[in-house]
Amino acid sequence: MKVQKILNNNIAIVIRGNHESIAYSPGIAFKKKVGQTIDESEIAKSYVLDSKDRLEHLSYLLTHTDESIIELVNKIVAFGEKELAIEGNDYLYLALLDHISFTIKRGHKKQFIMSPLVWEVKKFYPKHYAVGLKAVKWLVDEFKIDFPEDEAVSITLHFINVQDGKTNINEKVKDIEILRDILNIIKYHFKTEFDENSLNYMRLVTHLQYFIERVNRNESYDTEPNLLYEQVKTIYPNAYQAVEKINAYVLKKFKQQLSKDEYTYLMIHINRVTERKES
Repeated sequence: MKVQKILNNNIAIVIRGNHESIAYSPGIAFKKKVGQTIDESEIAKSYVLDSKDRLEHLSYLLTHTDESIIELVNKIVAFGEKELAIEGNDYLYLALLDHISFTIKRGHKKQFIMSPLVWEVKKFYPKHYAVGLKAVKWLVDEFKIDFPEDEAVSITLHFINVQDGKTNINEKVKDIEILRDILNIIKYHFKTEFDENSLNYMRLVTHLQYFIERVNRNESYDTEPNLLYEQVKTIYPNAYQAVEKINAYVLKKFKQQLSKDEYTYLMIHINRVTERKES
């Protein structure tokens, strides 16, 4: 790989194939010159981003960030990949490096942000949250700042975004808020509390997560004959009334109507979780 630009002794922009990428390794660019080659075996980590702006942003962050933070971000991503069985894209490195650099600056000033989504993230994404907690523990150990557990939420959301194919953390925050709202509609309609350890509750949450994705894309199920909808509506009238409220919520928030298929599947899931039937 040919060196296109040297950023500092540890970082260089190189040409790999027809694309620019960032090569990182302690001392990798020491005494190197533009046009010389760097062997793949010399590189500890390379970053390939899908746009010039992101490449420049990451280049700036890498050259203006303490090496201990870069190493910590690499460690966090590697841990998250292993625990969640995912492959972190290079946008994840960019997002985490940006986030954690700012978090440490805030931490030195004792400026901690309390997240309103701690409960939801813990409940809906426990494995991802465990990664976030581990990252916060490493932050505390490395920088001797007494971060609250709330700091784990933002880190968690970055990993959830990778799994969902998103790059905007605000999108995931909105999705979780919508999921919370819909669960509250069901809970208050039936005047009940969910058994959050039950299989039916987990099925409902999973269905709603995919449902929210479809609503975001303005897509819907529309495959089953209306006969099934009429049957389920007749058998589970209380669940139908709850879905009517969900439909009103979606209509107000997204200007969309639920299809009869969406009604049908939601009624079935809602009936199962409110009747406590594990089947």
